[in-house]
Amino acid sequence: MKTVYLDNAATTPMAEEVVEVMRKSMLEMFGNPSSTHQYGRKAKTVIETARKEIASYFKVSSSEIIFTSSGTESNNFILKNAVENLGVKRIITSKIEHHAVLHVVDFLKEKYNIEVEYVALDKFGSILLSDLEDKLASSKEKTLVSLMMVNNEIGNILPIKEVALMVKKYNGFFHSDTVQAIGYFDLNLSEIPVDFITASAHKFHGPKGVGFVFVRKGLVVKPMLYGGSQEKGARASTENVHGIVGMHEALRLSIKDRGNNLMHVQNIKNYVIEQLRSLNSGISFNGASADIKNSSPTILSVKLPIKNNMLLFSLDLKGVAASAGSACQSGSNKKSHVLTQVLEKEDLEFSSVRLSFSKYTKMMDVDFFIEIINSFVV
Repeated sequence: MKTVYLDNAATTPMAEEVVEVMRKSMLEMFGNPSSTHQYGRKAKTVIETARKEIASYFKVSSSEIIFTSSGTESNNFILKNAVENLGVKRIITSKIEHHAVLHVVDFLKEKYNIEVEYVALDKFGSILLSDLEDKLASSKEKTLVSLMMVNNEIGNILPIKEVALMVKKYNGFFHSDTVQAIGYFDLNLSEIPVDFITASAHKFHGPKGVGFVFVRKGLVVKPMLYGGSQEKGARASTENVHGIVGMHEALRLSIKDRGNNLMHVQNIKNYVIEQLRSLNSGISFNGASADIKNSSPTILSVKLPIKNNMLLFSLDLKGVAASAGSACQSGSNKKSHVLTQVLEKEDLEFSSVRLSFSKYTKMMDVDFFIEIINSFVV
């Protein structure tokens, strides 16, 4: 049976080059990077080389990059540090953040009784900057703003530099979950005054189980895990040497080929939008995902003129891997918390599907999807 993969926002296939450098690393760099002998030093060297080069892509110093196990751990690390160590008493976020942010915020509110405010959204699910500024100006409490750069379900892009400058104007801290942006968008952190960003390698054709955080120099963070002094004391546990090597290679390739990759996925997305619109006038697009200027070229959220609770299951049986929203919610019967915020109640009853593309997505893949969708909507 023919199968196509259109769920790259959940995870991406690993690049062959990444697999190869990891295979070599597993064979040749098995030493513990905390060991002082030559095997340990060799492992330590590749970690620090990766750290230095990853930092260079973002125009920051290597001391500002901390390796973690995932985007989720990274978000937990930053949010908890902001409250427990940096004196934050108020968090401003949105109701369409990833649960790796929202659930941590709920925990911190319950444990520390911090104030939590949710910034208003426009009808497309984009942040209302005027409301954000009103909220920042309304209190002198030490505040953290946490807003994702690219929404993982509808693809809306945050004007990250504008937000960062606004937060600094009111002396707040700014954290952005950039998991869906890394590899596709240029992030010059010497020009964007964000305090923290988070990343996960498996979103840009690297391995699962490894990510990183950027922590602006001068901000003191303490570990969530204790038992060692790895990562300059910020995160105990033996580093995932092979994962870090793979992440480094995946990021190198993504940045090297970024122009071509962007053009490819944008062409794919434009084509799908055009084909779906011509297929059925009742097909529409959620959030700003069909807005070429204000959404990521990798994500398209489609609302179909049908009510079929088994749509994703049916698509899978026919060979199409897609999703309704975040993979972290895929086992839940609840409607997407993102679509709940951006759609009217009656529109939520219709079936939505999230398509997400990568450099490996082919036109024949999306043609196959459109052919199958045609059988559901005509």
